[in-house]
Amino acid sequence: MTPQLKAGFWTSALIRRAESGGAFAAVVKRGDKDAGACLVKVRHLDGNAALYRPIRNMKGERVWLPKGPETEAEIDAYINSRVDDDPDLWVVEIEDREGRHFLTEPIES
Repeated sequence: MTPQLKAGFWTSALIRRAESGGAFAAVVKRGDKDAGACLVKVRHLDGNAALYRPIRNMKGERVWLPKGPETEAEIDAYINSRVDDDPDLWVVEIEDREGRHFLTEPIES
């Protein structure tokens, strides 16, 4: 398994990358600064959104499963239920006209 960056550091890097690409990004829910998992919501600016959830592949690498696009209310309801179950969870929201999530770029290398 590859070593992981602390959640607080990783979310800051993702936000900087999104903003350098012309998107708006912010942490909307802070979790455990060291070990919290992270959900990434991407607002499409048309009332819809997508959500990206991390899982590990067979090599132990983090990959992101998409959910949506769905209405923003549906995505928010899912996020709220996850936060209720896991208070250490981080939520990052990205607002981008192109719907980019910036997750497949090597921000951990």
